[in-house]
Amino acid sequence: MDRNIWIGVGAGFLVGCFIGYFAGSNRSTPVPAPLPMPATAGAVPAMPPGSLELQQGMFTAQQAVERDPRNLQAWIALGNGYFDSHQPQKSIDAYGKALELDPSNADVLTDQGIMYREIKAFDKAVANFEKANKVNPKHLQSLYNLGIVYAHDMNARDKAVKTWSRIIEMEPTSQQAQLSRKALEELKANPTPR
Repeated sequence: MDRNIWIGVGAGFLVGCFIGYFAGSNRSTPVPAPLPMPATAGAVPAMPPGSLELQQGMFTAQQAVERDPRNLQAWIALGNGYFDSHQPQKSIDAYGKALELDPSNADVLTDQGIMYREIKAFDKAVANFEKANKVNPKHLQSLYNLGIVYAHDMNARDKAVKTWSRIIEMEPTSQQAQLSRKALEELKANPTPR
């Protein structure tokens, strides 16, 4: 009888932890960062690098790509997990596998471009952002990130101004247009590169 009670208590504890964990994890808060979360995740904040949810998601994605190397969504999820856990080269590689399966995915191109910027491969970042915008000319996030690299990494301020102005012209009420206006103001306030 005592053994059954302890089994019941243990099972109840695990169920309670499981319910509490999922009820308490909310990824719906927008992020107003210069180079936001993976575009494939929308405006969703990063989970802490060591979070259990992040680790479980990466483990699940890794198992899925091992079972089926042509699982596009699993490669994207794995790339996003590495992105969120600040492992840029692994993220680049996972996104590369996703792009082998879907070379015209503007979101994945943009996310991979952000990771290229992270490792200071600025030419590759620019190439990804340009390709994402060529694939989808209304892909504002790729344009915004292109402006960031031009302005802050390549000292191509004129190109940054053109890029951000284009966003404002295309979609004046978008979040990227608001961020572009702010970035343009910062460029005007600091006429010399940092």
